Amino acid sequence: MASIHKLLAGTYIHRNFLKPRAALHPFMGILSIDFSSSHLQEPVASADRVSQQKSEEVLQEDQHKDVAGDITSPDKASELSFDKAIREEAVEHLRRLKNEIVAHWIGPEGRPLQEVQVVWQFREKEDLEKWMVTSDKTIGGRSEIFLKMAKNNQSALLFGTLSSEAPQDGDSSQSGYCAMLSRVRRGSFERRLSYDWSRFNTLYLRVRGDGRPWMVNIKQGTDFIQRKSQMYSYFMFTRGGPYWQEVRIPFSKFFFSNQGKIRDVQGSLILDKISSIGFTLADKVDGPFFLEIDFIGVFTDPAHTEEFAYENSPAISPGLFK
Repeated sequence: MASIHKLLAGTYIHRNFLKPRAALHPFMGILSIDFSSSHLQEPVASADRVSQQKSEEVLQEDQHKDVAGDITSPDKASELSFDKAIREEAVEHLRRLKNEIVAHWIGPEGRPLQEVQVVWQFREKEDLEKWMVTSDKTIGGRSEIFLKMAKNNQSALLFGTLSSEAPQDGDSSQSGYCAMLSRVRRGSFERRLSYDWSRFNTLYLRVRGDGRPWMVNIKQGTDFIQRKSQMYSYFMFTRGGPYWQEVRIPFSKFFFSNQGKIRDVQGSLILDKISSIGFTLADKVDGPFFLEIDFIGVFTDPAHTEEFAYENSPAISPGLFK
């Protein structure tokens, strides 16, 4: 009986204290195996010690199962990673394509072409108060011009009748014009205020006309007393029909005129001293006319690099070439 008791005791010790102990890492698996028999130094383990060890082993097994449940299988993880990489690559290339398209439309100093600074628009009756209309009636002519809001209150309608019949005053031999002119802005103490368009190079308008040609006039307030007869002008040709027309006129195209005559000595428009803008109809075609205006603004066209479209001759203006 004594020999049987020793054999059973040795089998119990071998089964419980010489088991290989594996150190588990939740992501790297088995790190090391411990075959230590230090527990054999204790002749007999107490019942409390054995129960505590068993409870710790159960907790370790449960933790290992939880970690294993959270980790996706290698095949599934690689499949998900591959799909994610494809999506990220596609998003990155689409972002680059967008930047290439947008960069094509970036103007000087990083200003986007799409950014139009609206200077005048017509959305309510108060917007009409910033303008005034005139015609050859002031000199005895028969032309008439009117300005009102359009039916949808989203644009201004300029209309009237042009007559080239000269006034019967014995002095004037020509007539037939109608014009619309913006009022000069006023500051404190009735100071004249100017518009600064030096950051832009193109005038932008959205209009709808009847096919008549108009003259776009820009006045600059460089003098203490503004000269009413001096202005810069260029042509605007309307197409006619029911569709809106977007008109872009570079500032370099405007030519200098005085008292209605184009001057031989030309100079570029000073864009940081803009006083007002106007539209003149004088095509010598008698009859009704109309011009509908949505807004008037300025923007930068990166494709336009011309500084001034006209040149001066030394024979005409030698003072400019000294």
